[in-house]
Amino acid sequence: MRLMLVEDEEMLGRFTAQSLIKSGFAVDWVKNGADAQASVRVHNYDMILLDLGLPGMSGEALIRALRAARTTTPIIILTARGQIGDRIAMLDLGADDYLVKPVDMAELRARIRALKRRTAAVMDYNDVQRIGPLELHQSSRSARWNGQPVTLTPKEFDVLEALMLRRPRIVTRAQIEDALYGWGDEVESNSIEVYIHFLRRKLSAKLIVTVRGKGYQIGSEESLLAEVNAVKGGAP
Repeated sequence: MRLMLVEDEEMLGRFTAQSLIKSGFAVDWVKNGADAQASVRVHNYDMILLDLGLPGMSGEALIRALRAARTTTPIIILTARGQIGDRIAMLDLGADDYLVKPVDMAELRARIRALKRRTAAVMDYNDVQRIGPLELHQSSRSARWNGQPVTLTPKEFDVLEALMLRRPRIVTRAQIEDALYGWGDEVESNSIEVYIHFLRRKLSAKLIVTVRGKGYQIGSEESLLAEVNAVKGGAP
């Protein structure tokens, strides 16, 4: 899950970004509204965490600009302004949630998860993605294969989610990396291939198809079901 943090205060921004990264999120940290607006044009974010007291373009102006451009990315306000009038004004303007600083990181992570669940329908996907024997539960970040839970690392889940949400389209390596990594994250040259190797080993060799020279895509439902039925037929 890729987040954009818009926070101009150096220590607070670094602490928040590092805490979220340790929790498995990919985080891009920008320090003003203009940079945030430019970044939204070229990256697909799952959520924006926004301070209001920014230099130059204010948080309020950024919300107006994003919503005027029909950007539907969910926005959580993180601000020292705690008056009820401020909360109402920002929610009416287009924000989706509002937290008053100092923010407890456990609560912020819970708000992110809750907002992702609430906005699932708006973002045109269901909480549970299914194809054949595979179930991908987005809110709990868990997977089941033929009814049995499968343990995935955060990056493995993100790769699988990126492929599932775009099926049956081919997903390029660059698109997968964009979903997994924030700015400044070190990306090893074969990292995507490694994650896909482990997903195939944990789930099915037929789950992810390599399209030479283009990228990857989820295999056909028929082939996955046939594999499961073959295993069942061969069981003693």
